[in-house]
Amino acid sequence: MHQPRIAVVGAGIGGLAAAAALARAGLRCDVFDRRDHPGLSGLGLGIQISPNGARVLREIGAVPHPDSTVRPDAVELRRWRDSTLIGRTPLDDAENRYGAPYLALTRAELSGALLSAVDAGGGAGLFLGRRCVGASIGRDGVRLRFADGDEYLADVVIGADGVHSALRGVLGGDGGLGPRFSGHVAYRAVVPADDLPAHLVRPHRVRVWLGPGRHCVAYPVRGGRMVNVVATAPARSPSVPPERLITGYAEWCASVRTLLSAAAGRGRVWPLYAGAPVPRRHRRGLVLLGDAAHPTLPWLAQGASQALEDAVTLAGCLSGRAPLERYDTVRGARAHRIATAIRAADAEHHLPDGLRQRRRDRRLATPPDRDWLYGYDAASGVAP
Repeated sequence: MHQPRIAVVGAGIGGLAAAAALARAGLRCDVFDRRDHPGLSGLGLGIQISPNGARVLREIGAVPHPDSTVRPDAVELRRWRDSTLIGRTPLDDAENRYGAPYLALTRAELSGALLSAVDAGGGAGLFLGRRCVGASIGRDGVRLRFADGDEYLADVVIGADGVHSALRGVLGGDGGLGPRFSGHVAYRAVVPADDLPAHLVRPHRVRVWLGPGRHCVAYPVRGGRMVNVVATAPARSPSVPPERLITGYAEWCASVRTLLSAAAGRGRVWPLYAGAPVPRRHRRGLVLLGDAAHPTLPWLAQGASQALEDAVTLAGCLSGRAPLERYDTVRGARAHRIATAIRAADAEHHLPDGLRQRRRDRRLATPPDRDWLYGYDAASGVAP
């Protein structure tokens, strides 16, 4: 049987996961990335992988080392001014309830686990420093164009090149606009746990403080030795000095001020981009996954997990278990449901104090339904 020549553009989480999943399915691919190091920028920063994503990591043999991960026992939502508990989603039973744990780790650790899975599968070539600038679809396949003038012809090209994808426009349907600056920026940093008071480190939890116009998140990484801190703020432009962003939290509770004081000078500001999921994920031999297909805000901490879901579903289709149209249908429906939930979170996370905020707090006192999100099995989308 003729094996298709597959190229993956982007060696971030989605691209490496696709390569590992393809190797598991017996398919070889070549992976190209514009950077000189595989993985995502900000490798030392934290990332959350919910059970739906952790299940995929197991399936593709990319389980991070236990000493480098944390399994938080809950996600807590708290008030901005006094840190009063608003709501709590238990996670200590995630393994039994969803068949996989909730993980907190650094991007470097996740990238390393994915690279190990790719190497173990022996089914991928990795080419760094290769910036893809476009592609064309013809009768003989998909022809990639690189910044240095080189070209590469493949039967299938997987566009995993992130929010600012060079391949998204080739599919058409988005008007060539792609994602836009969301009006939010995020200061991200990692702080040694020893530099923080015990109540912000133990028990191991994801803590989220909600307030007017902004929110702050903290959770342990590197086995609990470090704490990842993320503080968001509204902004008119993508460029905001870190000091100004942190100053906006001056009237917040002592816990948030302590976190941001410890994080000052240790991180940087990242602009947040978002856009609607693309109307179509594939055209003949060109397929999109991850942020290239559904760039969204990180309010549900689903960016990485959705890229992982995309990867295993796509590998199942390319291995012959289902046509690519199935990938488009299944992942399109999933992306739209999550985009709807994120829009709702965007509207509610940053409410000013008042009647709507009090109604939200009463509603969040009951843990939200997460079964549809955490219990999702991406491999079932291509089950025979």
